[in-house]
Amino acid sequence: MTFVADLEAFKTEKLGPIIAAGRLSLDGEVVGDPAALLRVALVNEVSVTDLASTWIPSTHEIDVKFAFARQANDEANHFQLVGDRLAALGIDITAFVAPPDNALFAYMKQLATTVERIAAGLFTLESIAYGVNENFMALCAQRGDHETVRIYREYIQPDEQAHQQLGQRLLAKYATTEASQAAARATVAKVIEIAHSARAAAAEKLGTACFPGC
Repeated sequence: MTFVADLEAFKTEKLGPIIAAGRLSLDGEVVGDPAALLRVALVNEVSVTDLASTWIPSTHEIDVKFAFARQANDEANHFQLVGDRLAALGIDITAFVAPPDNALFAYMKQLATTVERIAAGLFTLESIAYGVNENFMALCAQRGDHETVRIYREYIQPDEQAHQQLGQRLLAKYATTEASQAAARATVAKVIEIAHSARAAAAEKLGTACFPGC
């Protein structure tokens, strides 16, 4: 657990610029199209569902296999929640088609070892999601969109936190050698590096860094 605690501190430090960018957006004029921001959530949720599902067949450790299955199911439920919210706002998503993988998901899909996959998907990606979702919820509250805040607070955020905690426990179990721990640390750093770059580019298009994660 000492390794996991150290890795958690490392991850938190690396996540700082991503979370700070969202908070900085909150301090300025509230901009960004609400429907466009929720569409980002749709893309994220289906992307993580696909990612976790892709890993299931080639993951041999049964507890990790079912952790990815749980993640895929939860993210699919999040997709439905966000889709229903968009429908309530008058946005039809029946023609929604997921775009090709961005650089982050392309990187994660090629990860071959169980420790790298846990570090990337459950431990890091879900921590990014939880942090940026908090900023997104604050933006929604500023807009008076309390229903979206409720959906995230009651359903999505508890799942993201549970996934991240599951990743902690699995890393404590499987990242037990110097090589596996080094791989986990490198994976955490790489995921955050790619995510930071991708979110900065998306913020330019969306007009705000307060858009949701997955």
